[in-house]
Amino acid sequence: MRQSTPTRAANDVTGPAGDLPERPAVPARRGIPRLVERAATAWALAGGVLLLAVVAVNTWSVFSRALGGRPFAGAFELTEVGVAVAVFAFLPYCQLVGANVTADIFTAGASRRTLAAFALLASLVALGFAVLLAQRMYLGLLDQRAFGYATTILQVRIWWAFVPIVGSLVLLALAAAVTLAESARVTARG
Repeated sequence: MRQSTPTRAANDVTGPAGDLPERPAVPARRGIPRLVERAATAWALAGGVLLLAVVAVNTWSVFSRALGGRPFAGAFELTEVGVAVAVFAFLPYCQLVGANVTADIFTAGASRRTLAAFALLASLVALGFAVLLAQRMYLGLLDQRAFGYATTILQVRIWWAFVPIVGSLVLLALAAAVTLAESARVTARG
């Protein structure tokens, strides 16, 4: 007797009222897709921790100034860099759980196969975007490093922020490849 494979919704993240549309169910990830999923989850959590650190620095700076002390010099620079890195860290996870921005009003009455075809197209676009942007950001990293650009106050090297961003884009490409394969299977099944 064959055991059934556990399934999950392609996007299992819903709002307070469960307002996201139903997406086609796909089998639970195993093997390399599972590793990509775990890496994306850990990377997104690290981005969240970084964002909390940015909030802490800004809170400290505001309270320090309000209590008559000096604000944290360079808080604005850390905010710029930290938020940029955090946002890129969230992209692979959003790709895997289907939490990217969509125009669901146009697909509200669409069949499962049509939704899967749109998901396939979206995954293909995300893969192309991730590969192209990773390559361009890597070249930007090399330029920033060669020219030695740094922030004005703290003198933090700009290229340091590019390293986790390029890593996020590589992970996004892997996540898009996983969702592309999943969407292709669902589209083929009909």
